[in-house]
Amino acid sequence: MVIKLSPSEFIRQVRKEGAMVAWAGRKEVLLSTFMVLLMVFLSSVFLFVVDQVIAWGVQIILGLGN
Repeated sequence: MVIKLSPSEFIRQVRKEGAMVAWAGRKEVLLSTFMVLLMVFLSSVFLFVVDQVIAWGVQIILGLGN
């Protein structure tokens, strides 16, 4: 069963639901942002090291290394 709502009733319900949302505080947002940036940095370092090891291995296998 589909209930048809008027646009004004829909907006009222959206505002009511939005008021019930538990928004993150400033401290939680800053901590989450820091953790994301830290993980991005660690992942990039890890992938850089893996890429260098693979490149070194390919050079050895193909005899391109000095």
